[in-house]
Amino acid sequence: MVPPPPAGSESQTRQRLIDAAMELFWFQGYANTGLAQIARKADALPGSLYHFFPTKEDLLRATLEERLVRIWPDLLDPIWGKVDDPIERVFALLEGYRQGLIFMEFGGGCPIGNLALELAETHPNTRPLLAANFDNWTDAVEQCFKDASDRLPEGTDTRQLAVFVLTTMEGAIMLARTYRDFTAYDAAVTTLRDYIERLIAHGTAGEVPGARKVHSASHKRAR
Repeated sequence: MVPPPPAGSESQTRQRLIDAAMELFWFQGYANTGLAQIARKADALPGSLYHFFPTKEDLLRATLEERLVRIWPDLLDPIWGKVDDPIERVFALLEGYRQGLIFMEFGGGCPIGNLALELAETHPNTRPLLAANFDNWTDAVEQCFKDASDRLPEGTDTRQLAVFVLTTMEGAIMLARTYRDFTAYDAAVTTLRDYIERLIAHGTAGEVPGARKVHSASHKRAR
């Protein structure tokens, strides 16, 4: 008689498949990663993969759902655990991406940004999960600005600031990977810091001259 599999073995296999797919999709792209390759990396039989994920897009969705859960333990906690100031947490996060690019010799980048560029048009059913991951990231950065709201001008749109940081990060990563240097990345972060420092400098003097508030309708579309 064949003994039953150990308790939890199915969930462990499923998790290994998700972990393997997350890494391969990140570094190789979705289209360039085969299911057989994922199964090999996860040390799982191809039948197990199809048991848990009948289609490749099912597995993709599982990886995006996993990233929603793991943003704090995998990305934010290791960086923000060393920084108390909420504004400096934003820049520590950007420096973390920079260090990641150095470590991986301009490989990797942002896993969600990579997939969004590749799949936003070809996989519309996956787009909401990509957007949810961007929103999750933006929520965390917005909270930094909310925590520092006493240093910002009254009425500052913290969501707009967080979206500004997201677009700065994504664009800076794309340019760094393209040029294989950090000139554009550093310029973008320096300009962002200058803008936020100007906001803080005007924190007790009302709205920054020339700044335009975002109306609620536009704010909702940005989210």
